[in-house]
Amino acid sequence: MNRAGKVLERAKRHTPSLDSYAPLIRKCYSDAALEQLDCLRAEFEATRDGSDSDLLVWMTLVSILRPTSQVGTANWQYLLPRQRKSSVKEPYEAFEEMINVISTDMWVASSSSGPRAKFEEDDARLCSTVPNNKVTLVVTSPPYANNYDYADATRLELTFFGEIDGWGDLQSHIRQHLIRSCTQHVPDRSIDLPVVLARPELDPIKDEIQKICEDLGNVRMDRGGKKTYHNMVACYFLDLAQVWLALRRVCRSPSNVCFVVGDSAPYGVYVPTIEWLGRLAVAAGFTSYSFTKTRDRNVKWKNRKHRVPLCEGQLWVEG
Repeated sequence: MNRAGKVLERAKRHTPSLDSYAPLIRKCYSDAALEQLDCLRAEFEATRDGSDSDLLVWMTLVSILRPTSQVGTANWQYLLPRQRKSSVKEPYEAFEEMINVISTDMWVASSSSGPRAKFEEDDARLCSTVPNNKVTLVVTSPPYANNYDYADATRLELTFFGEIDGWGDLQSHIRQHLIRSCTQHVPDRSIDLPVVLARPELDPIKDEIQKICEDLGNVRMDRGGKKTYHNMVACYFLDLAQVWLALRRVCRSPSNVCFVVGDSAPYGVYVPTIEWLGRLAVAAGFTSYSFTKTRDRNVKWKNRKHRVPLCEGQLWVEG
């Protein structure tokens, strides 16, 4: 992390320029904070050399964008420009603190005697970087259907670095690469629903999913937002069916897979996510599935949208 320390030292001598930042970024930071962030970004970009240390410096800078913003930007939140924080970190101080955090983590990792993790950028629907029959255990939590727009969670960072100009750019830059788990991924007329539902990957749940998508398509016409939950449900389970097929190829026999999942009820129409995922896994070639509930959902407060009881837990698949 010596490189990050040098970037911080040089940034303090840099002259900031805020003219190129989008209106969203100007709303999220005070001028004083944005000036420091701009100096850090400028020094990082001026000294990039393609080495592994580039990634560490970039990660240090990205890690402080939310705690140094004056608006609502918690890691689990969408951007809330109208909400103000009571405590905001100063960027140079936050950058130095993050250097120490990452350095400590690296030191702890270097003293570990266990095997090193290996990261691959891949599409879970393909697992193209994983050889056949390589894996004996998979533990993951796929996106819950109708729960969170993961593309929107990147909007602050992408806008700060100038990779997108606005919310609409997320569709072409991010959403097209993600599991289609929310309505923003599948706007009206973006897919041919009968074609999606006719895909052979969905044959194990074909009758049920067609009925639920039909119900959702009808209900939406009476709702103000007319959200495309019918498109989302069809595409979500097609994507997850493809994930199961990819996992079957890369998993040995026997093997174990654990999905942390939850069910959903968009517009109050219950979608048996857990059962359907289990059946799709078996259809892909795994032998059995079971579910261990962790907690109930939708029970702590009166939901304005529906009162359908939901739950989440671990879907265990063997084969």
